[in-house]
Amino acid sequence: MKSSKIEIVFNLIRNIDLHKISTKSSKEQAIAGKTSGLISLGETVTWRAKHLGVTQKLTSKVTGYNYPTFFVDEMQKGAFKSFRHEHYLTVKGEDVIVKDIFVYQSPFGFLGKFADFLFLKKYMTNFLIERNKVIKEYAESDKWKEVLKK
Repeated sequence: MKSSKIEIVFNLIRNIDLHKISTKSSKEQAIAGKTSGLISLGETVTWRAKHLGVTQKLTSKVTGYNYPTFFVDEMQKGAFKSFRHEHYLTVKGEDVIVKDIFVYQSPFGFLGKFADFLFLKKYMTNFLIERNKVIKEYAESDKWKEVLKK
């Protein structure tokens, strides 16, 4: 059975192996939970990565899921006070449109808010932009077949 474009993009977004490729600058590695393949509703993944010069662990769980148009991952443990990443997919003509809503709260009260203002918001935005560039590159070529092997 042939996958539609929206299914391919949806599966690329939730693919642990592509996540590792798209975050090579922070050397993200899946170390617990779902460590390869496609993550689904109720599953968790624990990442170890180096961000802003600090090695940290973050456990995320898929808490919302409607194949192939929507899913949510939320932090269970990690450096943030909280974060929630919503992924919305729609088809417009020949294109798949992906809308990310990423809401987080930094730790450390006022100091965390100050860090957001100084650098963290820009860092997180650039992180998502770079990740999405890789997803787009794979989706718009035959590279998707490399990570979505059946």
